[in-house]
Amino acid sequence: MTQYATNSAVTLPPYPHSADCADLRQKFDELVNEFIAPSLTVDGLARSLSDGIEEVTTILRSISGQEGRLIERGIGFVARCNPNLVVLTQNLRLPVTPAAMQLVEKNNPAHYRSLTLDADQGGRKSYTPDLIILNKQTRVAHVVDVKRSLTSYESTRIDDLKSRMLAAALVVPDLLYKEHRRLIAEEVRIVVLNADNQKSDIDAGIWPLSHLDHLVEVAGAGEAIRRLQKRFHARIKANWSMARQTFVRPSNSHEGPPATVPATETEEPAEDAARPDDDDDAVAIADEPRLIKLGFARVPVRQ
Repeated sequence: MTQYATNSAVTLPPYPHSADCADLRQKFDELVNEFIAPSLTVDGLARSLSDGIEEVTTILRSISGQEGRLIERGIGFVARCNPNLVVLTQNLRLPVTPAAMQLVEKNNPAHYRSLTLDADQGGRKSYTPDLIILNKQTRVAHVVDVKRSLTSYESTRIDDLKSRMLAAALVVPDLLYKEHRRLIAEEVRIVVLNADNQKSDIDAGIWPLSHLDHLVEVAGAGEAIRRLQKRFHARIKANWSMARQTFVRPSNSHEGPPATVPATETEEPAEDAARPDDDDDAVAIADEPRLIKLGFARVPVRQ
């Protein structure tokens, strides 16, 4: 099995934008409240205890999925700290055509890295990334797949994911131009962000979440997401403890139903983050076929 190791010798370049701001902290607080409500509140957890072990199991199993979506949304918020980035999270279903898969599977990346395919060419297969992040200044687009953990992924499964991402990335320039107000991408890179920071292969596009700073060019981005995860876990743990305390099981069947759980404060779900302003000054594309660069995300190094 392929071994993945984090490159710890990377020099951190300075970034002008920071994730350490009051506005982002407020958005993160609202985001945690949104994902806690309604099933992971004290009242919701207490009701699951009352309903039995199957309901408890269902709620506990849902936590990993909720955490994954929380991380995705959090990355979108952090990326928007950089005004040069356009962050796309909706309607990102990318076609994976047989021709694109053959290009990726049977050729060296150098042979197809300058090609772009028509986004209108549909197919039975598709790939939906979690985010597409475009830097309007450099015109580099990143196709991002966020994984809460890659622990259960064998190397063959990871390789298959990367192949589908590369094949789908071939249509990204055409998609951005046609469906997102003439956004221009001259280079497309793919990256899988692993939130547990265990498996990584920097050169092959498998990054630990601690490298998020490099992807969005925001200082402290990876640490901000780590704190978001910790806050989410702490809220669940606190609510679980309170739910167990308020759920009083009768000592025998003649003592009536469990005690009523006191109502908890209603948590308003956070509104979806607004899309960044589209670049109205996008350069028009000529009629001839466009050439782009395609490959894996790269960590910047200090010159």
